[in-house]
Amino acid sequence: MSTTQTPQAGPAPSLAGRLDTLLGRVTMYRLILLVLAALAAYSLLLEVLGWLTFGVAELLVHLALCLLLTYGSNMGLAALFKVRQHPESSLITGLLIYFLFWPSFQALDVAGVALACVLASASKYALAWRGRHIFNPAALGAFVAGLTGLNIATWWAATPAMLWLVVPGVLLVLYRARKLLMGTVFTLVASSIITLELLRAGMGAGEGIWQALAQRPVLFFVGFMLSEPLTLPPRRWQQLSLAALVGVVFALPYNLGFIANSPEAALLLGNLVAFLAGQRGAVKLTFAGSRPLTATTTEFSFTPSRPVRFRPGQYMELDLPQAASDGKGRRRVFSLTGAPKAGLVTFGVRTAQPLSAAKKALLGLQPGDRLTATSVGGDFVPPRDPERPVLLIAAGIGITPFLSHLASGALAGRDAVLLLLARSADDVAYAEELRASGVNVVVWTADGSAAPPGLTDARVGAGTGAGTSAARLDAAGLAALVPDIARRQVYISGSPASVSSLRRAARRAGAKRVRVDSFLGY
Repeated sequence: MSTTQTPQAGPAPSLAGRLDTLLGRVTMYRLILLVLAALAAYSLLLEVLGWLTFGVAELLVHLALCLLLTYGSNMGLAALFKVRQHPESSLITGLLIYFLFWPSFQALDVAGVALACVLASASKYALAWRGRHIFNPAALGAFVAGLTGLNIATWWAATPAMLWLVVPGVLLVLYRARKLLMGTVFTLVASSIITLELLRAGMGAGEGIWQALAQRPVLFFVGFMLSEPLTLPPRRWQQLSLAALVGVVFALPYNLGFIANSPEAALLLGNLVAFLAGQRGAVKLTFAGSRPLTATTTEFSFTPSRPVRFRPGQYMELDLPQAASDGKGRRRVFSLTGAPKAGLVTFGVRTAQPLSAAKKALLGLQPGDRLTATSVGGDFVPPRDPERPVLLIAAGIGITPFLSHLASGALAGRDAVLLLLARSADDVAYAEELRASGVNVVVWTADGSAAPPGLTDARVGAGTGAGTSAARLDAAGLAALVPDIARRQVYISGSPASVSSLRRAARRAGAKRVRVDSFLGY
């Protein structure tokens, strides 16, 4: 969904909230690039200190080769296919290959690395579907290079000395991508199988666990390869199932002749399964028009080339070739605001200054312009049980997934309360749709202004008076607004910082089941 900046929308930020705010300032691409660059610098330091055995010259040449070849080949292919290149993506691929192959001056080894780099770049164009990778580029390049016999990936990042920086780096990436549970599932499955195999070979339990985590690429694999959103299935349960499947294939020894057990083979199998699980058909979107929702938000409408399958509350990823290069790539994720069977596909987007390149591209669209929808996904869907009461909390333009809940009829007849937090009454988007929904909509404004006509004012609902201003909506205020919050399933949508603080407030107010949706900015 598109992010929002709703001030004073919850209690004082927690440590997690401050971390979310800090990480939210960079895209996932930028974060992964920074973490991998730090690991590369750390590996050079370890070599200087004598904790690695490659040689400083070998490491430097290997690093330069990987970065130059992936960047250069990607630049050439982008020019050939007449598309803008994504520099951060090519540098990430180069750094991954740097950690996959053993640094060496041997001619065949160098040729194998070079082949892996070029094939990785080529796969982004030749093996892509509607703007999305089918296979992880680095894994595919390493796998094919291994088949040629020129070089075989050793995944040397799985070295005990590297562990001191690999662990925090992996945790940071998985936390930012909201993939900690998926990472845990894979790590438990893979490390358990590896440890059992080592126990059967006569190794002690402690030594077996240590070797599984410190000398096998389990952590590096899940943090920087398996968790790549562009090659994951759309639903959370699918991602967890995939993590378990890949963990088994990753850890079990096998040899089928020309294909033997390897991390890259396990990942490619997982990528194929994820591709088959997603929406793969062509979905072309023709721009139908836009309308202002408030002074700082806009709704964009598109006519799809065919009906789009999605569940209320899910998001759609758009490929925006019109967007100027800003280092963030062309793909952006927005929450769908309409019903799954509606004729139009609509998105509500915050369009306040400063505008990102993607939002400038959206605002610059003319009727008839076409985009491609590259994926649909997300788990921010209503509970299946129609009797379960819900509390929906939206911070600013975080209202968008709930509009889909309303439009689809998913809340019809359900005991539901929708609490909308906004800067002021003028910033309440979709006021007309909310009034017509039949759902109890409560509006809380940061400046204390009264709710738009037809919607319940939070200050009145809390018994404090419509004109009363409050610095923040804290746990006490939330409990006063929704006294039965403990029996409701709570959904929270908004920016990462808002979601983090509101989740903490809901927990303190007594909520037992909380589901969140926040913008990741990948």
